[in-house]
Amino acid sequence: MARQFSNDFKLMIVELLDSGHSLQEVLQEYDLVDSVVRRWRKKYREDSSCFSAGKKNSLTKQELEVRQLRKKLKDVTMERDILKKVVRIFSVNDRKNTSL
Repeated sequence: MARQFSNDFKLMIVELLDSGHSLQEVLQEYDLVDSVVRRWRKKYREDSSCFSAGKKNSLTKQELEVRQLRKKLKDVTMERDILKKVVRIFSVNDRKNTSL
C-alpha cells in the first residue's frame, strides 16, 4: 500500500532540498523514494503554493494574474516551438522537391 504524506511534510522535504541538503541525504533520512521527491520538487517549482492548505482563497489578485500569465506564456511558447518544427519540416521538404 502506498504511503500518504501530508502537504506540510512535502513542503518540509522540498525546503530541505532547497536549503542545501543533498537529495541522497534526505532520501535516506526520511526513507523516501527518489522519483516521489523529485515530483514534489517539480510541482513546488511550478507552483510554490501547491502544498498550502486553502491555496485558492489565499492568493491575491496579482498572484492569480501572475499564475494565469505564466500558464499562458507556457502554452504560447509550446505553440511557437511546434510551429518552428513544422516550418523546419516543410522547408526541408521544399528543398528536396525543388532539387529534382
